[in-house]
Amino acid sequence: MDEAAVLDPEMSALVEVEGKYLTFDLADERYGIGILTVREIIGIVEIRSVPKTPNFMKGVINLRGKVIPVVDLRSRFDIEEREYDQETCIIVVWAGKRDGAQVEMGIIVDSVDEVRAFMSDDIEPPPSLGAGVDTQFILGMGKNSDKVYILLDINRVLSDEEFSVLEEVN
Repeated sequence: MDEAAVLDPEMSALVEVEGKYLTFDLADERYGIGILTVREIIGIVEIRSVPKTPNFMKGVINLRGKVIPVVDLRSRFDIEEREYDQETCIIVVWAGKRDGAQVEMGIIVDSVDEVRAFMSDDIEPPPSLGAGVDTQFILGMGKNSDKVYILLDINRVLSDEEFSVLEEVN
């Protein structure tokens, strides 16, 4: 059998993860999401709250006549909240549930950095943090010079039930 035809399953998964990512900051950490999921980046605008939604769902915005639900990633990841400033952005993304349904939503981040390409050599698998820690939303850890980026699977940042809440608002 050809040695090149035999791929380590962990390595083949990382090959699928390589690509371009929009990088951004939350607190003192750097994150990235696949550039193909990004629709646009806007500054903070008025967010209308929606009653009886999870605390990480900040509400909805009117984006050129379309109502878009907005999630604060600091709240979602249990990071201490802070006031929004001129660096705070809303990244409008397309995210999907496991059944394939797509939801357009905004995610609030502290600041947007740039688009970076990560090759498979630059990506390590998500760390194993024990049975009680959910890391299924992490695609991998991207390395660039002395920086490490947490590469997110935007489709797994929310559970299907949480996506259903967004669909109802949308």
